[in-house]
Amino acid sequence: MLSSLKTSYKAATGEDYKVDCPPRDPAPESGEGLDATDADEDFVDPWTVQTSSAKGIDYDKLIVRFGSSKIDKELVNRIERATGQRPHRFLRRGIFFSHRDMHQILDAYENKKPFYLYTGRGPSSEAMHVGHLIPFIFTKWLQDVFNVPLVIQMTDDEKYLWKDLTLDQAYGYAVENAKDIIACGFDINKTFIFSDLDYMGMSPGFYKNVVKIQKHVTFNQVKGIFGFTDSDCIGKISFPAIQAAPSFSNSFPQIFRDRTDVQCLIPCAIDQDPYFRMTRDVAPRIGYPKPALLHSTFFPALQGAQTKMSASDPNSSIFLTDTAKQIKTKVNKHAFSGGRDTVEEHRQFRGNCGVDVSFMYLTFFLEDDDKLEQIRRDYTSGAMLTGELKKELIEVLQPLIAEHQARRKEVTDEIVKEFMTPRKLSYDFQ
Repeated sequence: MLSSLKTSYKAATGEDYKVDCPPRDPAPESGEGLDATDADEDFVDPWTVQTSSAKGIDYDKLIVRFGSSKIDKELVNRIERATGQRPHRFLRRGIFFSHRDMHQILDAYENKKPFYLYTGRGPSSEAMHVGHLIPFIFTKWLQDVFNVPLVIQMTDDEKYLWKDLTLDQAYGYAVENAKDIIACGFDINKTFIFSDLDYMGMSPGFYKNVVKIQKHVTFNQVKGIFGFTDSDCIGKISFPAIQAAPSFSNSFPQIFRDRTDVQCLIPCAIDQDPYFRMTRDVAPRIGYPKPALLHSTFFPALQGAQTKMSASDPNSSIFLTDTAKQIKTKVNKHAFSGGRDTVEEHRQFRGNCGVDVSFMYLTFFLEDDDKLEQIRRDYTSGAMLTGELKKELIEVLQPLIAEHQARRKEVTDEIVKEFMTPRKLSYDFQ
């Protein structure tokens, strides 16, 4: 907590915290760091997401600050034309809202040139929540429609460095989380899941790329990008190179042999973008193509869209281990409402879908666009009450979680081992 406060202090003042030294005038805003210097600005980095707005992060401002491009209707239509498939609801509804170089990926695909997918998970606890599924649900769809190989990095080394965990605990969480990821339905013939603690020691190609990246990024740069301080351990300072390395195809010689020209597409939440801004800066200097990215919005906590959910607070989210009864209780008791205090007031002043967490969750998980629009109209007109909206969400979440739990039960240790064994994957390109 102190470390997070010091990072926020540095972001706001431009200098390290020192005892008994009040801050000077704030430093001018710089486009290089992640800082937000105004009190009402959103703050986003890979570890902290803060906003004062009940509607959540202002993603249009974030696109400008991070220098990415908005996913517009034209790009969604192009994806539909290229794949011949209806765009995923996350694309239709702006949940994946920003990109870097997605047009290049589509150019490659249309010209029968190869690319691969890369995403990841930081295994900080045994149980994952529904928000953790967002990048994997979308990545599974991308794998299916583009028919390409996928690598999934489990950053157990990162969690060991940042959290109060032993190495064995971090690796154990990676294996348990891998079961939930496999339960999303990934194709075993096209998917390689790897633990950093396990894979880096057996893959010279991967480690060589880590070292190349480390050589081309200065300590000053990582301090500016990630807000590291002089009191951070050196493991943290060198870790960004490890998250960057899977962006390059020759980190996986068993899949791509020694090819260095296969471009990578990374679906991830926007808070991970700083890692890949650094990667894209380094790539041309070490002779590799820049990775392309697709960024998602944050999945809101039950208590409201001001923050990301926390795996350490059981009431901040719906966990993949929750029973149907727990899901019902959590939604009814904890889901922040955009409704009014009384039925009469609600009918008169109407509900606010912009801040209502139950409606936000439905935009993620309800497939039927027409039904979602009907719920939006009914709630904002006052015809639908908060209790009825929450009932709609419960009816969507309960079978979704139950089906996930059933699939996870079928994932044996042998299946996990097979997914995590370095091997050749099947794909169409030469």
